[in-house]
Amino acid sequence: MATAPRYSLRERKFARTRLNLAEIVTHHLENAPLDALSVKALCERAQISEATFFNYFPKKDDLVAYLDKLWSLELNWYGRQAAEQQQGLAVIEALFRYTAIQVQKKPGLMGEIIAYEARDRTHAPRPVITPVERVLAFADLPGIVELEDESLELVLRAALQQAIERAELPANTLLPSAMVGLVSIFYGVPLAVMHNNPASIGPMYRQQLAILWAGLRAVAGD
Repeated sequence: MATAPRYSLRERKFARTRLNLAEIVTHHLENAPLDALSVKALCERAQISEATFFNYFPKKDDLVAYLDKLWSLELNWYGRQAAEQQQGLAVIEALFRYTAIQVQKKPGLMGEIIAYEARDRTHAPRPVITPVERVLAFADLPGIVELEDESLELVLRAALQQAIERAELPANTLLPSAMVGLVSIFYGVPLAVMHNNPASIGPMYRQQLAILWAGLRAVAGD
């Protein structure tokens, strides 16, 4: 039986502080945008000094990048679980179902992540999620500590390639075009409907994915 790794007090303190800041921001985003939360107010809620905050995050926007990374890691884990039970398009559809549930729970967070992605023209590196942060943030997700740090795009691309190999999509399907469609649906549907009717995200995802699959088949046939 493998022995659970022991983390130092410093590692645990670092992880707890970052995760606490992330939780405070997540709660804030359900009622107001990030711009409405000053670093001073954030630090008062977290009971740390502003100097301490900047030891963890060089700027306030980096907290959104951190939340984005945590969220992507969780999605990656869920995608891997789906891939163990399903293949091809079913994996993609499972990921979108899970995303719809998460966006319904935290629409403010998704909105801020989309805004951050739109502003990030230089594709700045996302913060690294340490093993102890993974343990503390996702105690109920077995194997997440060892999970490879892959982007959502890589998970989707692998599932698309498998769908082509399984003949769910035509052999001459253009992966770059299919990926543009998937990413557009993934971010575009929540952006369009989450503030007016979050419950419609799941059905809209299903509808838009069905249209994408039909379109890819039709284009490949032509």
